[in-house]
Amino acid sequence: MYTQHVVGLEVSKLNCPNCDTDSTGVVDSRPTNGGEAVRRRRECADCGTRFTTYERTEWEGVQVRKRHGEIEPFDREKLLGGVLRAVEKRPVSEDEARGIADEVGAEVRANGGEVVETSEIGEKISERLREMDEVAYLRFVSVYKEFSDPDEFAQELDRIKED
Repeated sequence: MYTQHVVGLEVSKLNCPNCDTDSTGVVDSRPTNGGEAVRRRRECADCGTRFTTYERTEWEGVQVRKRHGEIEPFDREKLLGGVLRAVEKRPVSEDEARGIADEVGAEVRANGGEVVETSEIGEKISERLREMDEVAYLRFVSVYKEFSDPDEFAQELDRIKED
């Protein structure tokens, strides 16, 4: 199956799968998958081969660059999981935790198709957790900032006490 890529409103020519010429034309178009795609029957003007292409919308969702450089799609559920672990057995309701995930998720998605650093997301969550519950905040930052020894934890705790 050949997939047609659409850039803006201009449809690029497709090469024939049989003779590799770009002199193909659309014979028939119709919506498919409940309007999620357009099925096009094409015919090669040179050899007469008919073939089908599908045109689909390709969403450029928000991507997240992880600490070690790998990039993956933004996942609100993963974000929520981190918040829920931080607030576990704390006086923070699940609705409040979901509210944090919703707010931060909305802010991240408002950036459009950009690549967002995990550190930026972590800072947004940290700020909200610190206002809500300092113990949950400490739990979250100890994982997010990858504390490797008790001194780092103690330093963060001292910062909280100073404020």
